[in-house]
This record gives sequence, C-alpha cells and structure tokens, in this order.
Amino acid sequence: MQFRNAMRFASLVTGFNVLVLASIAVVGLVNPLMMLPVGSVANDAAFTFAIYAAARSIPLAVFVLVSIFMRFGRMLTVLGFLAGIIQFADMWVGIYEGDLGKTIGPFALGCLQLYAVWVLQHSKR
Repeated sequence: MQFRNAMRFASLVTGFNVLVLASIAVVGLVNPLMMLPVGSVANDAAFTFAIYAAARSIPLAVFVLVSIFMRFGRMLTVLGFLAGIIQFADMWVGIYEGDLGKTIGPFALGCLQLYAVWVLQHSKR
C-alpha cells in the first residue's frame, strides 16, 4: 500500500480510537454511574478513577490529532500502537466485569488499531 493511503487509513482508525477513549473518559467524569457495573454506587473513588482515565486518554487524543493534522507518520505509528495496547487493557476490564460488550468492543478496536499501525509501518514511501 502506498504511504499516503496507509496514512489515511491509520489516521481514520487511530483518530476514531482515541476519540472513543476520550469520550468514554468524559462520560465517566460527567456521570460515573455510567461506567460502573449495574448495581454499583457512585462515590468519590469512582470519580477519582474517571479523572485518571481522562488524564490518560484526553492528552493521547490531542497528540494523535496533532500527528494526524501535521502528517507525522512515525508519531502516529507510536501513538497508534499505544492506543491499541490501551484497548487491549480495556478488554481485560470487560473480562473482569463479565461484560461482553466491554470485552468484544475493545478487542475488535485494538485489533483494527494494531492492523492500521502495521499497514502504516509497512507502507511504501
């Protein structure tokens, strides 16, 4: 695949991935109950963990968007790999909670993300 097409594909996948991560973190800040298992009670600890999620995902989204708009392929490769690993970590949270949606979604997005990174890394410049 040509570098330009690989960059477009990786930009779309990575941009979508980090925007999903950031939006979930913002939802956790606004309403922590949405992120907790059914029957849980929201308290200060849930809000604290939502802040931690936002602290990791919002800066990642900003840097990915900068690398997309500035067309920094190597930066996008590194950040895309990181975003894929984060999705696999989120998959384990879904496994721990026994929530199929929180397991399959991150797994599929993580696989797609790592494929996009592989395509970008192996594209013809």
